[in-house]
Amino acid sequence: MSALDISLIVFACVFASALLGMLFSRKLGLRNLDSDSKDVVRLGMGLVSTTVAVALGLLISSAKNFYDTQSTEVTQLAANYILLDRVLGYYGPETTEVRSGLRDGLINLLGDDGYLQGFKKSDKSYVDIKSGASLGEDIVAKIQGLSPKDDNQRSVKAQAQSLVFQLGQTRWLIVEQNAVPIPRLLLFMLIGWLIVLFLSFGIFAPHNFTVIAGMCMAALAVCGAILLILAMYRPQVGLIRVSDAPLRAAVQQMGR
Repeated sequence: MSALDISLIVFACVFASALLGMLFSRKLGLRNLDSDSKDVVRLGMGLVSTTVAVALGLLISSAKNFYDTQSTEVTQLAANYILLDRVLGYYGPETTEVRSGLRDGLINLLGDDGYLQGFKKSDKSYVDIKSGASLGEDIVAKIQGLSPKDDNQRSVKAQAQSLVFQLGQTRWLIVEQNAVPIPRLLLFMLIGWLIVLFLSFGIFAPHNFTVIAGMCMAALAVCGAILLILAMYRPQVGLIRVSDAPLRAAVQQMGR
């Protein structure tokens, strides 16, 4: 399921728990709803609220760091493409075919709907990188096949070999990082705490439209935070995607 679908399900569960609490309160006697009972429940729910706030903060911070890491690596990937193209240009006209293949490979990688075209419809670990992997092996073979004529070309070839391996390393790093699962246990615990919290809200809340609307807005706000967490943990396929602008800019710079 998408991040939006999961967030809507969580919203439905949380808001339904508040309505269930309001319905359940009608069956409780006045003895169970007196001021002493409310004070004790409020103390307990205050602890739960603090726990929820801490867990939400940790998850949002972790998701933002993951998103920023992926964005930085995409920028580094674009820089490596440009630098490798420039280094091959310094080698001489013998690398014209290699540079053309490198640029065509990046264009193929971008596709029509953004970079990592083969992965955009999958939530898995992005292992289907047939075109990218094949291109990498072809470029490495062509660079290895260069025959330097002097010390300058030997030095440039060594730099090109280093860069092409860095390029492959960064691309595989992006793929493997997306194989790391979202901390599901913490997320499930957070959802459970929210359900308990809103259930308690509903039990002691007055039965009127204003309260119900307020509960709905509060549930939407909290589930919006969960949506952000899930979206930033899926930066290649979610609502909040890492921009491919650096890679598209690299295409414009290559081959000059």
